[in-house]
Amino acid sequence: MTHTIRPPAAAVSPARTARPAARPLLGCAMAAGPLFLAVGVTQGLLRDGYDFTRNAISQLSLGDLGWIQETSFVLTGVLIIAGAAGVRRALDGGPGGTWAPRLIAVFGVSFLVSAVFPADPGAGFPPGAAEGPAASLSTSGAVHMLGGMVGYLALCAAFLVLARRFSVQGRRGWAAASRIVPVAVLAGFAGSAASVLIFFAGAALGLVWLTATTARLATAPPAGQ
Repeated sequence: MTHTIRPPAAAVSPARTARPAARPLLGCAMAAGPLFLAVGVTQGLLRDGYDFTRNAISQLSLGDLGWIQETSFVLTGVLIIAGAAGVRRALDGGPGGTWAPRLIAVFGVSFLVSAVFPADPGAGFPPGAAEGPAASLSTSGAVHMLGGMVGYLALCAAFLVLARRFSVQGRRGWAAASRIVPVAVLAGFAGSAASVLIFFAGAALGLVWLTATTARLATAPPAGQ
């Protein structure tokens, strides 16, 4: 007579049971960037007076149709925060499991701040605004700018944390890219004085890489499998 020895239920890896619950939340983070960029670009093409070479997407919160961009900020922020919860579940017990989700959540909160505190008018938008940049920042504009800076710095830090995890897992390409992207994002912010398009490219790259990394976490096999 033979006996089959089965491991106790407690021996099941937490990562194996958490993965299915993490995927829908990771899907939220995957959708956030494409949603925000699609709404912003569509509005930029359709709204009178808007010029991609002069105006930031944040300025779409101004004017009669500003509620569209405000809603986009809120939805994007909520999706990213939900995605941060998914990242926490996906990385539970592994490298980056503490700080990556926290930093991504800070990035999500920055979108909510942007919805409450709109950017200042300027560069001819909305129609009727001064053609040049605003002489000084309003309180709302300053909070908007500070929130965005903090949010993207947190996102860049999250990518560096994820790079360490990818390195531990032997995914050298993902690790290298997760170190390069933050440099490119910050370079885009630094180049904003020279061109709004450079700033937009840096911000968009951050959102796209967030989609890519969360998609990688959603499709990767559970730890230990």
